[in-house]
Amino acid sequence: MTMRVALTGTPGTGKTSVAKVLRERGHDVLDMTQFIKDNGLREEYDAERDTYSVDVERLNDALSDMEDCIFEGHLAHFMDVDLIIVMRCHPDVLAERLRARGYSESKVRENVEAEVLDVILCESVDSEIPTFVIDSTSETPRESASAVEDIMKGNTDNRMPGDVSWAAEMEQWL
Repeated sequence: MTMRVALTGTPGTGKTSVAKVLRERGHDVLDMTQFIKDNGLREEYDAERDTYSVDVERLNDALSDMEDCIFEGHLAHFMDVDLIIVMRCHPDVLAERLRARGYSESKVRENVEAEVLDVILCESVDSEIPTFVIDSTSETPRESASAVEDIMKGNTDNRMPGDVSWAAEMEQWL
């Protein structure tokens, strides 16, 4: 059975690290950021947010031939997939990870606020595609990759959308 999986989440939640482990284990994992760049799918540059816009319909069309693949990227949940796995991370840890990458404080805040407000999780659940979560806060990339494999096999205990919430952190970050 072929399966198209979205591995998504706020920047800094561990998608790329988990994708690397999944590749080492023999899974076909597509780095969507690189694919977008390599295939000329970037659109206008938003200097204020330090990012490019992407037409997700064009991107989805460009990926339509790919089967039995894990799409890794913060836009993956907008693709036509069989299931969505949202990587999550505690806001304080996420902020540390993003600062270590050299993100500006405004970009750190924007991404942490998106994580606290469950933006990607809500978009994923709204798609009505089966959606599951992995909290990477204290898991190693190998542990999170094993969780991805478990979810793909149907083992979804403690991986439901409501199992991870940062609501208690809202006052600090919003």
